Amino acid sequence: MSSENKEKFAIEYQAGRAAFERGEYRVAIQRLLAAIAMINRNSPIGGEAQIWLVTAYEAAGQKTEAVTLCEQLSKHPDFDTRKQGKRLLYILQAPQLTRPAEWMIKIPDLGKITDTEPKNIRGSGNFTSTKSTSRPTPEPELIDPNLINTKDNQFIWLSLIALALTVGGLIWFGA
Repeated sequence: MSSENKEKFAIEYQAGRAAFERGEYRVAIQRLLAAIAMINRNSPIGGEAQIWLVTAYEAAGQKTEAVTLCEQLSKHPDFDTRKQGKRLLYILQAPQLTRPAEWMIKIPDLGKITDTEPKNIRGSGNFTSTKSTSRPTPEPELIDPNLINTKDNQFIWLSLIALALTVGGLIWFGA
């Protein structure tokens, strides 16, 4: 492979990975397919690019393409690629678990809101304050100073003696 092809591969491969990380899965698939076309599919870097393509397929909802490619990768000449291909195939073929409805959060569809309604326009001036000014703030409760226990409970002396015994024991036993 020429250095020009390696450079083009690197550009397409990095662009595909970047698109995947941005959530642009269709673009990632196109870029990764272009990158794989420029390199030997049986090489370690070719296998790595195909692993990224599997994850892009899965993220884009193209599960059959992802499984097919994983089956091919499980027979790849590179040991690490073969191992990753088998792991991904196992994950892709695992049964989907059902989640109880109470575990899910329903997000309202904001696409139905029109931007022309004055209440939906930010800064429209239709703001109503929810803070009530008629409620008085509560007074803090006063504590009688005569009820506060000010007697020394000798805790500081007990802790100092325990510390001295511990340090003395460490010195005595030479630890």
